[in-house]
Amino acid sequence: MTNPGNSATPENSAFRYTPQLAAAIEKKWQQYWSDQGTFNAANPVGPLSDGSDLPQDRKFIQDMFPYPSGVGLHVGHPLGYIATDVFARFHRMKGANVLHTLGYDAFGLPAEQYAVQTGTHPRTTTMANIENMERQLGRLGLGHDKRRAIATTDTEYYRWTQWIFLQIFNSWFDPEATNPAGGKGAARPIAELEEKLAAEREDWATLSAAEKQEILDEYRLVYRSNSTVNWCPGLGTVLANEEVTADGRSERGNFPVFRKNLQQWMMRITAYSDRLIDDLEYLDWTDKVKSMQRNWIGRSRGAEVTFQSPAGGIDVFTTRPDTLFGATYMVLAPEHELVDQLVEAAGEGAYEGVDERWTYGSASVSQAVEAYRAAIAAKSDLERQENKEKTGVYLGVHAINPVNGAEVPVFIADYVLTGYGTGAIMAVPAHDTRDYEFATVFGLPIVAVLDGDVSQEAFVGDAAHINSKNDAGLDLNGLGKAEAIDSAIAWLESNGAGHGKIQYKLRDWLFARQRYWGEPFPIVYSKDGVAHALPESMLPVELPEVEDYKPVSFDPEDAQSVPQPPLAKATEWVNVTLDLGDGNGPQEYVRDTNVMPQWAGSSWYQLRYIDPTNDEKFVDLENERYWVGPREGRPSGGVDLYVGGVEHAVLHLLYSRFWHKVLFDLGFVSSFEPYHRLYNQGYIQAYAYTDARGVYVPAEEVQERDGKFYYVPAEGAEKSGFVVGQEAEVFQEYGKMGKSLKNAVSPDEICDSYGADTLRVYEMAMGPLDTSRPWATKDVVGAQRFLQRAWRLVVDEATGQPRVSDAELTDDDLRALHRTVAGVHEDYAELRDNTAVAKLIEYVNYLTKTYASAAEGAPRAAVVPLVQMLSPVAPHIAEEMWSILGGSDTITFEPFPTWDEKWLVDDTIELPVQVMGKVRGRIVVAADASQDEVEAAALAEPNVAVHIEGKTIAKIIVVPGRMVNIVAK
Repeated sequence: MTNPGNSATPENSAFRYTPQLAAAIEKKWQQYWSDQGTFNAANPVGPLSDGSDLPQDRKFIQDMFPYPSGVGLHVGHPLGYIATDVFARFHRMKGANVLHTLGYDAFGLPAEQYAVQTGTHPRTTTMANIENMERQLGRLGLGHDKRRAIATTDTEYYRWTQWIFLQIFNSWFDPEATNPAGGKGAARPIAELEEKLAAEREDWATLSAAEKQEILDEYRLVYRSNSTVNWCPGLGTVLANEEVTADGRSERGNFPVFRKNLQQWMMRITAYSDRLIDDLEYLDWTDKVKSMQRNWIGRSRGAEVTFQSPAGGIDVFTTRPDTLFGATYMVLAPEHELVDQLVEAAGEGAYEGVDERWTYGSASVSQAVEAYRAAIAAKSDLERQENKEKTGVYLGVHAINPVNGAEVPVFIADYVLTGYGTGAIMAVPAHDTRDYEFATVFGLPIVAVLDGDVSQEAFVGDAAHINSKNDAGLDLNGLGKAEAIDSAIAWLESNGAGHGKIQYKLRDWLFARQRYWGEPFPIVYSKDGVAHALPESMLPVELPEVEDYKPVSFDPEDAQSVPQPPLAKATEWVNVTLDLGDGNGPQEYVRDTNVMPQWAGSSWYQLRYIDPTNDEKFVDLENERYWVGPREGRPSGGVDLYVGGVEHAVLHLLYSRFWHKVLFDLGFVSSFEPYHRLYNQGYIQAYAYTDARGVYVPAEEVQERDGKFYYVPAEGAEKSGFVVGQEAEVFQEYGKMGKSLKNAVSPDEICDSYGADTLRVYEMAMGPLDTSRPWATKDVVGAQRFLQRAWRLVVDEATGQPRVSDAELTDDDLRALHRTVAGVHEDYAELRDNTAVAKLIEYVNYLTKTYASAAEGAPRAAVVPLVQMLSPVAPHIAEEMWSILGGSDTITFEPFPTWDEKWLVDDTIELPVQVMGKVRGRIVVAADASQDEVEAAALAEPNVAVHIEGKTIAKIIVVPGRMVNIVAK
């Protein structure tokens, strides 16, 4: 590589490190890095291989996929990106081959909604947003391998997303198989299952294609299902639970959301529940995130119990079968498949003489159920579970409690969901808070079966069992929890009333959206409704052009509106004649008009980063094995460092882990976990200001006086109800930074005013990376002054020439240098960039003070390591100083300085000397001084001698390395 030289500043200009000089330096070195491909990481094989022997020390460092927002970045966004860049640069200096790049999670609802409103193609909006984000990030000097950058909207990228979908679609989970890691259960090709069924079933050959598919769909890892979903007519799509607010409206657009049964694509992630939990032990993640994943999957041991009813057996899952004697009623989800049968069995006269609280104000069961279902249709699952007001409807029938033969009334209530367990519960109000509340509202019996007080509230602690004995051999009285559960399960199994079971809260993954802007499914349907996977040669299935991006028809307020995705308008694309290569020749098919959810593209992007130009495979196994394959101490493999917000700790990571494990089972990758080390960064927050109405005002225009805050409206503020020029008191609040709160600070603004290196240093110095911290623009100048002091240690501001001497380092210099090197090295390695910056500031201050009067400046041997240590966090200024000091190449690959342990130990130490508990003096002794030497020095200290004169010394206590205490009388 060729060093660009010291040409950043115009001739005859001052060489002070000003924002103008910083900008010139930053632009120069960013261009140099781009021209030289400084951050290009070589692969073992393929187009990105350079043919060299690659180091075994390699680091794959990854940021969570950003969405290219039209608003652009504020200073909070780059926090994690700067931290990973520091980490990557540090490891390059340590000799590692570092893969660090950044792409874009570019499919998404915002661009589609903008398209609906304006008619602008989502791709146009998305590409403009990416271009702006690239510009903003480019100013920060991030050391990304640009060759590896991808966007999920690139056809060559989603070609492989579709390909992976087909691999999952064409697989089933065999719970008896041994997976490549030696564990139980693995994905296998669906063709193997078809062969197995053909050999085992005599009627297989006589079944129609549709009948065969219905059977295979019971096993496939991707299948179609009639599911209860969150249907949002206003957005024209199905929403995930996480996209619905607690009051049953869409998070985006605030449209009503309705519960509706639709046929949807589902992914059988539940098949991997045990592996998703058990394999967490291999990962270097925080306990908090692991717990979040375990709780989301929700593995629990219990029993499935059958209550007999007029409509047949009602199955419930309970983790506490030991409390069955306290079950005084049952509750089904309003959508439960047995509800209509129970209503029919009850008959129209079932409400005669029934408590009015049970009837929902209706004359018959059928009317009550219909009215109740309509009333809760718009409620989200979250709202139903958190709703404090307990409502429900009696179904007019009773079921039989299997342990005591008691008849218990059967209700429906919205706090029971079809998505967990069997969609029915046995209610034990004495020992469950929600059941207690429901029983209190409806006047139902509350029977304690654990020895605790239930007079005012449910007793949810552990205690000995009471009232838990029948005449059929089950006696739980006096038993503790574990023993009682085991006894109850054994009795249920021996009496045919239930069986032990492991249950999960995790539901299968709803994998379809009624949108335009997403990956089309590589699936077509024949006339008989059978789904056919497209052959690989027909990929990618590209999005067609449509006249507009609105769903075909919808009423934002109508729960009954039928979803018709925008793709349904592209009739020539939807209706096709294809030869799928299955021996049937050209046939007429209909394409699937749904698209994949945004999660699809982000579930595997780490693998495409490894091999982004590969036309034949989504990733070459040899390249995958080099970057993320299993290695010593890491049998699961995975990315070395993955940094992002904790808000993605559950769904994104679960989905990505699921896809990765399927690919592992099928032999496409060598690692069985995608991300080995996960680090959740905190957030940069800011103060925002509102007036008495709650209207936000621009934070930068607020002034503080005497503890109060005031806003003087400028022109344009009248649109928000302000009077221009008339001061208004506003009120401060603290939280996230964003456009809507009018407190966002653009990184462009800070780069213009201070320089990118100053922004980098400030953000890294603000506090620990994993905690949130407040932004204060006024404090940025501190980081700027630190860099200016470092600059003056290297550069003569009058000439631009080096200002260093050839003097040898003193012992104090060596001690300061080696301690700084050792400390900064450890801090960079552990992502403690704030303390690394603090140590660099301390070292710069030491050199500045020590050599303030030295005409030739500080010794070169003290300054060169400083520049090297500064390089990861402030790379532009470090490159420039390195060049000025005579470096002939980029500092990027210069070895990080080393240290000598002997300089980390003090030669002497200072100890306080107490006389009768009060400090009377201080002594300096050798660090390895004996106790006798310490005592002698303490007694000889003049002020100590004054306070013990004429007294008898009873004893001298020496606490090594800390203090001396003299007891004298």
